[in-house]
Amino acid sequence: MIAGTERSEVAHETGFRRVIRRNNSLSSTGRLVAFALIFIVSIGIAVAFATFGAWLILPFAGLEMLVLFIAFRYMERHAADYELIEIDGDTVKVEWANGGTLLRGAFNRHWAQVVSNEDGSRIALRSHGRELEIGRYMNDEQRLDLARALKRRLHAAG
Repeated sequence: MIAGTERSEVAHETGFRRVIRRNNSLSSTGRLVAFALIFIVSIGIAVAFATFGAWLILPFAGLEMLVLFIAFRYMERHAADYELIEIDGDTVKVEWANGGTLLRGAFNRHWAQVVSNEDGSRIALRSHGRELEIGRYMNDEQRLDLARALKRRLHAAG
């Protein structure tokens, strides 16, 4: 489900800002149209079979459409998820939007450390015993690039 990112980075002398988003291949309208087409075809086939006596196909087609509706609803709810990582002066701010929930964290820039696995499978910001994982919507290579950029910015003269 996490296939890519949309990034925007602004680098000033001491500032850094990166917005990381999910890769959404369909807009809200596109998801609705895709669901409607699948629904019409599936129910149409089920009704055709039911008219020839195979009526048991109808409840299974209905169950299939319910599961598909739940999946599309989940995708719609998480379509606007993002992570914002910002260094502004002496503060490192992290903000997540996940399914309508907004969470924020902040660290002192001089105490914050970037922790990452060598393969880029996980990166986090750590300070004073607190750790926040970042880069959830990125692939391993993008996480490593983010870790390098954050390390440069955190240690830059500010």
